[in-house]
Amino acid sequence: MTSRKLFVNLPVADLERSMAFFSALGFTYNPQFTDDKAACMIFSDEACAMLLSAPFFRTFTQRELCDTRRATEALFALSCSSRAEVDDLVRKAVAAGGTVAMPPTDHGFMYGHSFYDLDGHHWEVLWMDPAVP
Repeated sequence: MTSRKLFVNLPVADLERSMAFFSALGFTYNPQFTDDKAACMIFSDEACAMLLSAPFFRTFTQRELCDTRRATEALFALSCSSRAEVDDLVRKAVAAGGTVAMPPTDHGFMYGHSFYDLDGHHWEVLWMDPAVP
């Protein structure tokens, strides 16, 4: 199977503020795909999130945008290398203005926690024990 890149597109109310929020969590941006309407936030060589100003996002759809203050559009899951990194990322998100979405969960082989970003997008942060197949 061919390897594919993933670009998740998210509408944001204030692009600069959202970029600052995710920068505080340690994420960087690809300047080739970042301007005053959009920012390409890098997760890995294969996955990015495009933070799009809401008016620009609307040019890509004929449907109404989800009001993430009242409804969940999706769960965006990010893997971490340890339980401590999970907690640290959620702590950084809250310190940067986000809010805790759900309490931490511990399944032994998998540990997770979650937060809402400034626009109400739900981020799941998780660690999975590499020794468990």
